[in-house]
Amino acid sequence: MATVHLRIGDLVWGKLGRYPPWPGKIVSPPKDLKKPRGKKCFFVKFFGTEDHAWIKVEQLKPYHPHKEEMIKINKGKRFQQAVDAVEEYLKKAKGKDQTHSDDKSKSDKGRKAAKPMKIIEEDDEDAFKGGSSDKEQTDSDPEPSSVRRLVAGTVTGFKWESSPASSMEPITKRLKIIEEDTGSTSIQAADSTAINGSITPTDKRIGFLGLGLMGSGVVSNLLKMGHVVTVWNRTAEKVQSKCDLFIQEGARLGRTPAEVVSMCDITFSCVSDPKAARDLVLGPSGVLQGIRPGKCYVEMSTVDPETTIELAQVITSRGGRFLEAPVSGSQQLSNDGMLVIVAAGDRSVYEDCSSCFQAMGKTSFFIAGEAGNAARMMLILNMVQGSFMATIAEGLTLAQATGQSQQTFLDILCQGQMASTFVDQKCQNILQGNFKPDYYLKHIQKDLRLAISMGDSVNHPTPMAAAANEVYKRAKALDQSDNDMSAVYRAYIH
Repeated sequence: MATVHLRIGDLVWGKLGRYPPWPGKIVSPPKDLKKPRGKKCFFVKFFGTEDHAWIKVEQLKPYHPHKEEMIKINKGKRFQQAVDAVEEYLKKAKGKDQTHSDDKSKSDKGRKAAKPMKIIEEDDEDAFKGGSSDKEQTDSDPEPSSVRRLVAGTVTGFKWESSPASSMEPITKRLKIIEEDTGSTSIQAADSTAINGSITPTDKRIGFLGLGLMGSGVVSNLLKMGHVVTVWNRTAEKVQSKCDLFIQEGARLGRTPAEVVSMCDITFSCVSDPKAARDLVLGPSGVLQGIRPGKCYVEMSTVDPETTIELAQVITSRGGRFLEAPVSGSQQLSNDGMLVIVAAGDRSVYEDCSSCFQAMGKTSFFIAGEAGNAARMMLILNMVQGSFMATIAEGLTLAQATGQSQQTFLDILCQGQMASTFVDQKCQNILQGNFKPDYYLKHIQKDLRLAISMGDSVNHPTPMAAAANEVYKRAKALDQSDNDMSAVYRAYIH
């Protein structure tokens, strides 16, 4: 198998996981960052995203010979912005070379000419040393000693021909543990991949209650990463199809929540609202009936802090261990294993869940203090997201009402400071009339309502959230509850 001989400073196309080939530059890694053992790879800085990653040689292609090929398979705006960044880099480099051509010619006299890129065999050990001289190892655009995002290890099974077109930029899972001092509350951002780039599943038996939009993706990723999982779902019509699918993938089926808890060491739950969370624990054949000393229960539902505190008290009163771990994300992010987990409660349970959180999310945070802190944080996050979505819908409809192009509004918005994948995807779906749920409208309205109530409890005004909540309530009255949150748009046009 032939591979390309590359050196530091070369422009390349790098393939990272499920994301499309992306333009980057081979750079020198920080001095304190070791190269993954046994990996023939280079450290790449991606254009446009400023992400960094160790990429295997067989997942790299030189930039110029494959430029047209890559542009044909990816039409996304962010991808084009990354390509534009490469061209701007080349333009500046060319101008610099022309300005200093005389000096460069003099300084290059007597210097060994750079080796041309060549194709070599994989078993040629010298091919992966990045050149034989110190000069060849020096990056003309040195990187800072600290890197914002890192990936240890690389992804195998890369096929260029089958890479789908996508507008997503390379996303990496953070490795470094970050400690922040926030007064009475400390936050830890945990590793989302193991140091060698893989996940070693816990030997503890895992239970999962709730196979909705978020739960299904979580269970799928737990199974893919080798966890032993027992599942249960409270909605009868979903039990057969979803559970059968997971059983085919290796899951076990529990008949009741109590049975799942009794069979497992750690049981997660992810349901729609506070009532469902309480019923799951306190109802007939509920979680509480299966709790024994040492059993762990992890509440992932987005609920109010009072519900979380109540559940923590009843679980621990039976000798159980409790952790709240609501997630920020969507169905797609859940499927992709890219959720953000916000946890609080028993720190030892958080640590026991390490491999599970690595499988389901890109980052997890532990918030010290009492149970309920994670619920408070998640409600604030969802309050901001829900209010923002309503404001975007208001802007789109105002553009239409004043005779402006909605597409032009979106194009301008996505080139400014508010540009994000969230804005781009939600607005495009609105313009296409696609309201397939990625996060239910009824759930974001529930989160807004709970956030407003939380604000009232501490006498803190939430007028923006209150206004957005009224718009979502109108959308629900228009039968949009089971559509995506972006269907709030319809509240403005009816």
